[in-house]
Amino acid sequence: MTKKLPAEKEAFFKQELEKVCKNSRMLESGRYMQHGCTSVFRHSVSVAHYSFYLAWKMHIPVNEKALIRGALLHDYFLYDWHEKRKGHHFHGFTHPGTALKNAEKEYELGDIERNIISRHMFPLTVVPPMCREAWLVCLADKYCAVKETFSPAVGY
Repeated sequence: MTKKLPAEKEAFFKQELEKVCKNSRMLESGRYMQHGCTSVFRHSVSVAHYSFYLAWKMHIPVNEKALIRGALLHDYFLYDWHEKRKGHHFHGFTHPGTALKNAEKEYELGDIERNIISRHMFPLTVVPPMCREAWLVCLADKYCAVKETFSPAVGY
């Protein structure tokens, strides 16, 4: 399946990416590995792009700005989760809360963005997403994680 967006949608995506990266610690996430050879930053961009693509391709009505912003910030935990000796043993369960706290310090978030960030690890975290945008990110996150783990050199 090709993940090519129309030019205007791709331009909108890039514009939102630039806004999120500007005057924040977002680019710092590029220093931490997520899956395989993929950084947390690259993973977050891939999840955001794929979520946005799915919404467009499947004609799912969403708040596009909130979808992209929430997806970009879903893993905004800003640490190396592979370092278990630093207390990251339960990263899969706890990082959505850490990401939300970090994001709230630097961004003004709406309910959709908060729901995306806090619920993207469902079913590992037991409370399910409550909006279409959060469900899309939850699914895209799992797709991208598997793809990155088994094909580490692949991005969106």
